[in-house]
Amino acid sequence: MNHGMKTPFTVLGAIAVLTTALALNAAEPMKKPDLTKLPPAAAKKDATYTKDIRPIFEKTCFKCHGPEKQKGGMRLDSLEAALKGGEDGKMIEPGKFDKSPLLWSVARLDPDAAMPPEGKADPLTKEQVSLIRAWIEQGAK
Repeated sequence: MNHGMKTPFTVLGAIAVLTTALALNAAEPMKKPDLTKLPPAAAKKDATYTKDIRPIFEKTCFKCHGPEKQKGGMRLDSLEAALKGGEDGKMIEPGKFDKSPLLWSVARLDPDAAMPPEGKADPLTKEQVSLIRAWIEQGAK
């Protein structure tokens, strides 16, 4: 008699397959979008996190990535936290806009990774994205 012994193994097998699939998906880096669609860097020189970037993040990002809540482990309310990244790794590579997924997300180059998500806050303006790009290109200081 089987007495239902097949069920635990089937469930355990399904859990193993699902866990493996999730791990593989989580380990997959964010696909680089078409960066030619990014606006050029703003002409502003010496852009800083405190003076130029934090106010943008505070208005649009802190609700989900601030001191009270950190979706995906990403926190943007301090320069150190922003540079550290989150569960998906580093999101800002100082000096390298082409290796900074946060820029691609706020520029909404990939609808699946667009930030802020639809309905959570207004999308960043072209000028704000240009300023964030300039800040990153200047070393994210």
